[in-house]
Amino acid sequence: MAQRFRGFLPVVIDVETAGFNAKRDALLEIAAVTLEMDAEGFISRKDTFASHVEPFPGANLDQESLEFTGIDPYNPFRMAIPEHEALELIFKPVRRAIKESSCTRAVLVGHNASFDLSFLNAAVKRSGIKRNPFHPFSTFDTVSLAALAFGQTVLARAVQAAGFDWNNEKAHSAIYDTERTADLFCSIINRWNEFHINLSGSDTPITANKGQ
Repeated sequence: MAQRFRGFLPVVIDVETAGFNAKRDALLEIAAVTLEMDAEGFISRKDTFASHVEPFPGANLDQESLEFTGIDPYNPFRMAIPEHEALELIFKPVRRAIKESSCTRAVLVGHNASFDLSFLNAAVKRSGIKRNPFHPFSTFDTVSLAALAFGQTVLARAVQAAGFDWNNEKAHSAIYDTERTADLFCSIINRWNEFHINLSGSDTPITANKGQ
């Protein structure tokens, strides 16, 4: 994995929020999917980690966004926890995965990844977390990758074009969207790896030299 992505570990992230302004609007759900690679260079989903998040003090809750996601921020059955605890719940296994894969840092994989990264970074800053395992601005965006691979940019359509089922009733849950995004990302990377193998006539996985 470290050789394939120049020392970076792709980790798929999705957030559900109470608006579009990362500094003002509440982070309500976060989920992460770690990936693993086999000896032939094909990647797949490994583990999923997720948490419901309490709105930070003074957070804005946009009613239209809440109606869209169907989230009731103060429903006691959400078992939501403060941002700092939620982030550490995600970051601890990500740091472990970075170490196990001999990578140097995680890179966020997301569908419209800049949105997820902006909320992640804002929550990190509010929480005072010093060791954020994610690169502060680099991402792998499945919107661009899916447009290239399938001619689709909407997550549901891209996932279906990649050969996976899509359940509208489960959509807009951080866990569901993250796992489908991970499937999409893996499918695109694996298609490219298969193309490389067929083109070269070799079963050697694609690798990248850190010095290049």
